[in-house]
Amino acid sequence: MTQDEMKQAVARAARDYVAVNLPAGGILGVGTGSTANFFIDELAAIKGQLGGTVASSEATKKRLEGHGIRVLDLNDVDAMGIYVDGADEIDHGLSMVKGGGGALTREKIVAAVAKTFVCICDASKRVPVMGKFPLPVEVIPMARAYVARELGKLGGTPKLREGFVTDNGNLILDVHGLSISAPAELEARINQIVGVVTNGLFAQRGADLLLLATPDGVQRYQR
Repeated sequence: MTQDEMKQAVARAARDYVAVNLPAGGILGVGTGSTANFFIDELAAIKGQLGGTVASSEATKKRLEGHGIRVLDLNDVDAMGIYVDGADEIDHGLSMVKGGGGALTREKIVAAVAKTFVCICDASKRVPVMGKFPLPVEVIPMARAYVARELGKLGGTPKLREGFVTDNGNLILDVHGLSISAPAELEARINQIVGVVTNGLFAQRGADLLLLATPDGVQRYQR
């Protein structure tokens, strides 16, 4: 199977999970990225079951609406049953690095509301120790240089994501060269740096269920 074929397979598995586990009329959170896009395309088949969706980015909102799927403002949602999103890396404890697409802050907010977080990705994203994929950190523009200096003290090399502005009007520093053995602690430490909006570690609120696409089929792992 090619990587795209594996993404397609895990997107179908996630659609089937939602069809069984989200009550009719329930609210579904939808993530951002290439695997999430496959999932959105699969959702069209069950859109009549959904009471609405919450999008984690403007790109996701546009794709959902293109399929005629209702998109709600999170402020109008009291409860969300399931959030489905991909990951750039995921470890065996189901902590993740996310934000390669730049939507990490909105993804983290939606994940905080959802009762169940389902991560969908292919086998290349599952790692024993995270850090090979650069860790995204969203920063207030005026704090960019200060935050970069502080991130350097943690042992990584921060690089500005050139030509990119988040949906929130902020910048992203991608931190290279980390070995993330204690993701929850590092997540909290980075978030304490003044000027940081949030970082791409999803450890304090990791995935509840991983649907992992492999050449032999989709495997399930629960926290």
